[in-house]
Amino acid sequence: MKATIKNLNNEAVGEIELSDAVFGLPTRTDLLARMVNWQLAKRRSGNHKTKGISEISGTTKKPYSQKGTGRARQGSIRSPQFRGGATIFGPVVRSHAHELTKKVRKLALKTALSAKAAEGKLIVLEAAAAETHKTKELAARLATLGLTSALIIDGSNLDENFAKASRNIPLIDVLPEQGANVYDILRRDTLVLTRNAVEQLEARLK
Repeated sequence: MKATIKNLNNEAVGEIELSDAVFGLPTRTDLLARMVNWQLAKRRSGNHKTKGISEISGTTKKPYSQKGTGRARQGSIRSPQFRGGATIFGPVVRSHAHELTKKVRKLALKTALSAKAAEGKLIVLEAAAAETHKTKELAARLATLGLTSALIIDGSNLDENFAKASRNIPLIDVLPEQGANVYDILRRDTLVLTRNAVEQLEARLK
């Protein structure tokens, strides 16, 4: 499929052929959901914790005799039925990460790129470069492109001025090509790829 290449002033400066193997796949929401769950599970800290009976401070003495009191038998005041006692089967510190094969992860990234292209929310830029690191100037140029919520993916080396200027613009993210991922692509409304990013993504994903 063909796409128009634009510059930051929203002027058409050429055309580029997008590979159907990367940008022309059918949308599979099941695959995208699996990938997003995998990404979010990996970033969870997993440091939630409750105390078991061995970790509660207190005496190990039996509170009262087994028989003769008329009350229910008790072995420890650190048991869960008492105030300040243990938690049974509570959360423990652990990793939430799970496995997802490399082939599935690669297909999910191609599917996310294809989904944006199918929705008409893919813009190809000639280059993501700025003359100054000032946010105001870049924000005005992005406004001419109609970008209010966008992920901008450049080649492997980001333009330093562009990266700095975009930092303070709400809902605008900038990533190098090697950082392209399904979650960030889906969480922003528009996907913006530079010519370099398209070439490098196609070389990596074909």
